[in-house]
Amino acid sequence: MNDIKSLDLNLLKALDALLETRSVTRAAERLGLTQPAVSGLLVRLRDVFGDPLFIRSQRGVVPTPRAEALGVPLRQALRDIQSLLTPEAFVPAQAAMTVTVAATDYAQTAVLLPLMLLLRQEAPGIRIAVRPVDPSGLGSQMECGHLDMALITPDLAAETMRQRVLFHEHYVCLMRKGHPVADTPLTVERFCALDHALMSHDGSKFRGVTDVALEGLGLSRRVVAVVPSFLVLIDLVRRSDLVAMVPGRLATGVKDCVMVPPPVPVPGFTKVLTWHERLQADPAQQWLRDKLVGCIQPTPGASQRYS
Repeated sequence: MNDIKSLDLNLLKALDALLETRSVTRAAERLGLTQPAVSGLLVRLRDVFGDPLFIRSQRGVVPTPRAEALGVPLRQALRDIQSLLTPEAFVPAQAAMTVTVAATDYAQTAVLLPLMLLLRQEAPGIRIAVRPVDPSGLGSQMECGHLDMALITPDLAAETMRQRVLFHEHYVCLMRKGHPVADTPLTVERFCALDHALMSHDGSKFRGVTDVALEGLGLSRRVVAVVPSFLVLIDLVRRSDLVAMVPGRLATGVKDCVMVPPPVPVPGFTKVLTWHERLQADPAQQWLRDKLVGCIQPTPGASQRYS
């Protein structure tokens, strides 16, 4: 008997059809082949298995004991092969998996928190592991499977990544309720006279897009504190007379604070969801991406005030 290198799927399908129909003619009809083609496959099957397999009779062909013995395992093998070609249906409520996402503290609060709350209801067996964003290693982490998706800005997305725009964010000026200027119009002069706090991921930069906008007007502000987290920044504002420029989605609903439009146009940023091509067609990942997008709320207006 030859080894598996001598087999191909057409031979196995022909053998199954012959066992089922006991006829070369009917097997040919089932397979969509000519009778001579099936006869040729039978010759190859006999060579592979070292057995006649089928003996001609008045009513068709009769399987040998060897062919009969092959029937059950053959059908199971064909079913197993078919299952390989048919993606397993994804049932969220029954899913058990871990999804790894790279995100900043901002994206964790604005995007991942709503998703994780939804998963507790619809897919409690899915676990979310959040990692910090490593711009230099995103591509390699996704390619090797250590990272499933990332919530980043477009400039960090490599060309090899798939991406989907989630939303465009704007900045608002946040201050504590009861701040000396909370109930007065925030002019650019008054804005520049205040003490400011700033978020910098590495805690080293005392300037940002707001400073660039002010410089365009020949103005500047005084940044007295830099922290590596927007959440710490908001808490600092809540507890002091410092003000800060904060993404609108984070500022919305912050207790004991007021958010007002900045007195100078400040560019916002775009948040995108990225993933590797290898996960593009995965049913579970597709469902998760759609759910993540569905969790995103419209960008709040900057003129609202919260207490």
